[in-house]
Amino acid sequence: MQTLRPKALRKGDTIGLISPSSHCAHPERIEQAVRYIEKNGYRVEPSSHLNRIDTDPAVADSHKLQDLHGMFVNPGIQAIICLRGGAGASRLLKKIDYGLIAANPKILVGYSDITALSLAVFARTGLISFSGPMLATELYGPSPYTEEHFWGMLTSASYALSIRNHNSHAISCIRPGKTEGRLTGGNLSVLSSMIGTPFLSSFEDAILFIEDINEPAYRIDRMLAHLSNAGLLSGCSGILLGQFTGEHESPQEEEIRLQHIFHYYSEPSQMRGPVMRGLSYGHIENLMTIPVGARFAMEISESGEFFLGALAPVIEE
Repeated sequence: MQTLRPKALRKGDTIGLISPSSHCAHPERIEQAVRYIEKNGYRVEPSSHLNRIDTDPAVADSHKLQDLHGMFVNPGIQAIICLRGGAGASRLLKKIDYGLIAANPKILVGYSDITALSLAVFARTGLISFSGPMLATELYGPSPYTEEHFWGMLTSASYALSIRNHNSHAISCIRPGKTEGRLTGGNLSVLSSMIGTPFLSSFEDAILFIEDINEPAYRIDRMLAHLSNAGLLSGCSGILLGQFTGEHESPQEEEIRLQHIFHYYSEPSQMRGPVMRGLSYGHIENLMTIPVGARFAMEISESGEFFLGALAPVIEE
């Protein structure tokens, strides 16, 4: 399948806003995010049903699909940013018009529950999307690191050639090495739920990046076991472990469990290639923007020296 690269954003372009997952209980954040985007030189067009609440999934899905398809088919929209994560995006996957998206490739941004949408769009169209900040979770008041990565990735074809971690996120080497592969991943819970569906592309020679929030170590173990038993980990050429955050009764004990779990699934019997932990990616303040489906090089040394960079531009200038 041919890889589709969206066109880079330029000042004056219009950014569409959609809510394929949950609604936001703080509408003032949407207003703040709109002002932030406009301050950076872009126009904003909310979808017809942005932040609409409907307890009937059939009605909600119809609205979400109208908004998603409408933004892709609209020639006046150059990029689409999702409102937030939560739940609901997975219900849309069987009903999306992927031919319409392939015929109108453009920037799509979101993470967490939007992982389902990003992975499905790439699997069915080859379009690179961006796992990154959303309106109601980061863009209403992004940190300098988050906004640098966000705008850099969406506006410059050369930005992704070398990506740096935030200095507050310690990098640790679980398994040293150097590799290349196609970036795939996102939220581990959402990704795990997609195994066995036609909306997940091959993991063969993929660099897997994952994160999660409010998941105890035993559930992380269960989900990684699912990936392993499904034969997906064995195909990966490398793994990037992001931030696994949340409230736990015994955080130190949970951290020890996670360390053992991550080392276990990094053994040669489970997968091949290097594994690093500490990527600036997850439900965190300083959030990296990652191009889903782009081919990248990765290198991690025993001492923790780390490199991550695209092998080709991820957007068309």
